Amino acid sequence: MKLATLKDGTRDGKLVVVSRDLTRFTDASFLVPTLQAALDDWSRIVSHLATIAESLENNAVPSARFHEHDAHSPLPRAYQWADGSAYVNHVELVRKARGAEMPASFWTDPLIYQGGSDAFIAPRDPIRVVDEALGLDMEAEVAVVVDDVPIGASLDAARAAIRLVMLVNDVTLRSLTAPELGKGFGFFQSKPSSAFSPVAVTPDELGDAWDGGKVSLPLLVDVNGKPFGRANAGVDMTFDFPALIVHAAKTRPLAAGTIIGSGTVSNKLDGGPGKPVSAGGAGYSCIAELRMIETIAAGEPTTPFLRLGDIVRIEMKDRTGHSIFGAIEQKVEKYGE
Repeated sequence: MKLATLKDGTRDGKLVVVSRDLTRFTDASFLVPTLQAALDDWSRIVSHLATIAESLENNAVPSARFHEHDAHSPLPRAYQWADGSAYVNHVELVRKARGAEMPASFWTDPLIYQGGSDAFIAPRDPIRVVDEALGLDMEAEVAVVVDDVPIGASLDAARAAIRLVMLVNDVTLRSLTAPELGKGFGFFQSKPSSAFSPVAVTPDELGDAWDGGKVSLPLLVDVNGKPFGRANAGVDMTFDFPALIVHAAKTRPLAAGTIIGSGTVSNKLDGGPGKPVSAGGAGYSCIAELRMIETIAAGEPTTPFLRLGDIVRIEMKDRTGHSIFGAIEQKVEKYGE
């Protein structure tokens, strides 16, 4: 089942069910107005949504053309957005970029930060930055949305709580990360609003690419129409989603609608830090990694962070080449213009 939230002039939009091929939708707001409301009552609502989805596939309900530009992020705002860093290769590279050593515990104890969840960006809306000099970077990720998770949940309970899967652009301002983390109190200004894919899907839509904990498909990242990243989200994921959920719920419950991010998808593949797509590698899901590789190779980075007018596209396709979640596609614009 594929779910989306359409813009309707309200803060939280309206819930719709989208066809598997992403071409059509049918209104579900008569049943439950928003995706958050559906998640709050998932055990009762899910079978009704599934019936609507089946009817949509069989052309048995009214439908209209689905336009990704009309979609909010599936949850336009959320009670909680907790982003992990499950691909430790990424953590190692970006820490090197700011001259920080990586403790050995990072390979055994997950990292998670609490992101701002009060105002996500729609997947086709621009990224507005106050100053290009802040080092705007994309971070392409996978995320899951969970049902209620109790304190101290087991891995099995965490796995069973996963309700939806979607993609993320976790926008980062690299010039602010090192000074902010240097204060010892975590991210805030360096992590502006994130964007999520037009559609969130139930795990069964992923078929055998979903093993209950991760998605084993390439994450396609393009910058200005050119391939930038093709890392496989199922490779080099040190901590899968159940492990991240267990970590997040160690000392507190997670409310239905909590979003858990994977962190930037990052592959070593060749045993080293990876190679650009243009050099036959899997590329990168953020610019900071490529800049670190350039620094290792030549002593300094040459690829700039995102500039005004640049366009980022993030998408994932199934093994037959069809888009699963729709695409996050965003142009960088100056805030206030």
